Amino acid sequence: MLEFENVSKSFWTGTQRKVILDRVSFRVELGRSIGILAPNGTGKTTLVNMMAGLEKPDEGEIRRGCKISFPLGFMGGVITKHTAMENSRYIARLYGLDPDYVEAFCRWLCGLGEYFDQPLGTYSSGMRARFTFALLLALDFDMYLIDEGMPNSTDVEFNRKAGEILRERLRTTTIIIVSHQAETLERFAASAAVLVNGKLQMFDTLEEAKQLYDYETQG
Repeated sequence: MLEFENVSKSFWTGTQRKVILDRVSFRVELGRSIGILAPNGTGKTTLVNMMAGLEKPDEGEIRRGCKISFPLGFMGGVITKHTAMENSRYIARLYGLDPDYVEAFCRWLCGLGEYFDQPLGTYSSGMRARFTFALLLALDFDMYLIDEGMPNSTDVEFNRKAGEILRERLRTTTIIIVSHQAETLERFAASAAVLVNGKLQMFDTLEEAKQLYDYETQG
């Protein structure tokens, strides 16, 4: 279970205060994946980071009653001067998992070949995205947080394997995915919410959420 109760979050941009959440309350139960539609610039990444505990609310309370992943693409837990092999084994130990398994899983899914033994700082953005996504799936969570869908990769084999694993995870875990495109959510969630102007409105179906989202963003 993940629950927000009267949560508010805002930033000072230098000229005005930007409101991300304004006394927002919602609850996500295990076994019910959800998509959140939000326009670009409204604070999607901030919302996901708050779910993961990487950012604190200004007001309100966030309750986590299960194991929640770090956001897809989050690089805060890895060390760029170390190799993917070293990072995968280090993260495995932090989570109390078998380092040999996590390393082998990441090697297999990434498909980076000899680059897996090179420092992450030498990777392209696509290679880093593949590694962090593989690391996310190698770990054991009850809820997975995804910001804007699958990593941006042109590697066909990686996309195939990652997509299959993610679809399998949908059967046993819960996914919270945030995007500005409804099409991104369709693969993962039946129910959805809309975040606009600091307010989050929940819907039983993605179609209902799309109707409000289109109205709010297209006038």
